[in-house]
Amino acid sequence: MSVKTVGTALTRTLWARGNKSPPLARSPRVNRLCTTCRFSGGKKQGRERTKEESCSSDSDRPTGDAPSSSDPLHRCTKRAKDPVGAPGVCGVRTRSFTSTAVPMDQRSYLWTRYNDMKRLVHDLIPPGACNLLNSSTIYANNEVNMAEVDIYGFDYDYTLALYSNALNAMIYNKAKEFLIEHFKYPEGILKYDYLSNFAVRGLHYDIQKGLLMKIDAFHYIEPGTVYRGLSPVPDEEVLQLFGGTYHVPLQQDSGFYGKGPKVKQFMDIFSIPEMTLLAVANDFFITNDIEYDPVHLFKDISEAVGMVHLKGYMYKWIMEDLDKFILRGEETDAVLHRLVSHGKKLFLITNSPFSFVDRGMTHMVGKNWRDFFDVVIVQADKPHFFTDCIKPFRRLDGNGDLRWEKIKSLDKGQIYKQGNLFDFLRLTGWRGSKVLYFGDHLYSDLADLMLRHGWRTAAIVPELEQETKVVSTDRYGMNLTWMQALTGLMERLQTHRDPASKQVFLEWQKEREELRVMTKNLFNPQFGSIFRTCHNPTYFSRRLCRFSDIYMASLSCLLNYDLSYTFYPRRTPLQHEAPLWMDQLCTGCMKTPYLEEMSHIR
Repeated sequence: MSVKTVGTALTRTLWARGNKSPPLARSPRVNRLCTTCRFSGGKKQGRERTKEESCSSDSDRPTGDAPSSSDPLHRCTKRAKDPVGAPGVCGVRTRSFTSTAVPMDQRSYLWTRYNDMKRLVHDLIPPGACNLLNSSTIYANNEVNMAEVDIYGFDYDYTLALYSNALNAMIYNKAKEFLIEHFKYPEGILKYDYLSNFAVRGLHYDIQKGLLMKIDAFHYIEPGTVYRGLSPVPDEEVLQLFGGTYHVPLQQDSGFYGKGPKVKQFMDIFSIPEMTLLAVANDFFITNDIEYDPVHLFKDISEAVGMVHLKGYMYKWIMEDLDKFILRGEETDAVLHRLVSHGKKLFLITNSPFSFVDRGMTHMVGKNWRDFFDVVIVQADKPHFFTDCIKPFRRLDGNGDLRWEKIKSLDKGQIYKQGNLFDFLRLTGWRGSKVLYFGDHLYSDLADLMLRHGWRTAAIVPELEQETKVVSTDRYGMNLTWMQALTGLMERLQTHRDPASKQVFLEWQKEREELRVMTKNLFNPQFGSIFRTCHNPTYFSRRLCRFSDIYMASLSCLLNYDLSYTFYPRRTPLQHEAPLWMDQLCTGCMKTPYLEEMSHIR
């Protein structure tokens, strides 16, 4: 069986949800591959069939199997009066015919369909097909013509400067020390080492219940991803805690900036050590049967982690060993040189202090790094920088000391502190879609700029590199494709409701859940991918699509495109749309593990 034939057969089996008939054929090529059975001349079962003789169910069952009278999807009907191309007809008239084959029982029929589908899936994905993904791709949520962008703005931490994972471990250990020394927590917490692969970005934390969990774009908790301490909470208990549902009401969810009164969303990479310490501290109190208030614990740990930043420990560690903590600095240097050489204006707005930024930029770019930027603003106090109009700009002298004169212009080569976006816009005149700002924090860096001011925004998502490696494996591609095929099979055959069929469906449902867990564990054993909860996007992914025009693993991805390149979002079919366009093959590289022949598969 050819790859194209397999693809078409699987497409028709997995047709869009809600459709009870396969897609209409639109061309002779499609007609040739439709599920209508055709026979050339010759005798079969005592009667001769012509090329026009067909049965709409034969492609869905093994040859010789008689359709079940209880399955309306596979009942042969006579359509002699239908015109060619009528609904439900693949370009030819159909005739009913009878079969002398012995009817199958329902259980055998369902398992035959299952085995046929599994063979199709294994034939569908050729070896190495998943390796077509590229982690250096820039992905578009919105159309962006880079030729229209004249001004490039940047955050510093995890945007211009990427840090190694060793920094998270040091933040965790120092915050743990503060928790014991400053807040007088039990020293037994010291025995917990940093768990680098426990938490992922974008998780929600229920402050009152002490639960770390993953929520999808529709405010539903993903089963199996709720943790109290270091232990998973059974799904039955989760339902009980949330009133018999996995849904988290909007009023209880985190606020616009991820900081609600009852639930907080951890959106930046610096929050991973905080989530790990929350889990560890909860686990210590639970395992030692010590009574505690989860609200107090959350506030104390938040303050302890904040002290690591406010007291300058993180800045000190990085400045003492720049080679250890700063990654890919030469790529940042190359990006800045390229932009300036093409006449682009650059600016920097960061919450970090000047001394820290100066050491890091000097390490990556050189002593003259300020020559690249038309405006440099430090300790900006984002996101308030984008919303308040009260704090004025102050200039720093060469020693980093504050000057007292009123700022009437933002001059190249100078360093400014605090300020606000409204004065920034007034003094520079940089407005609208000619400005593109890069940042890693969806709320603090990007949300207000897109929603309030119409700037173009670009999200830096370092996790893309690792997630792309996982998605590029044959194991992931096979598991995901078979899970989707099995889901489509269950959807198509759910009209079989006799006791034997129900038992088969229970077995299929169990296998589907096992496939979900296996796929999730490939990314992170506790919480899975930061972008997906089973089939739905995560809450993080929803915010990423809402607040960023484009997103990428690192700033260096810009080096793969010329500065007049237009990024086009991939048009994927909505649930009610037919996948008639080759959405899998657009913009720059293959983004899904399918060959060209498979591009019509959803």
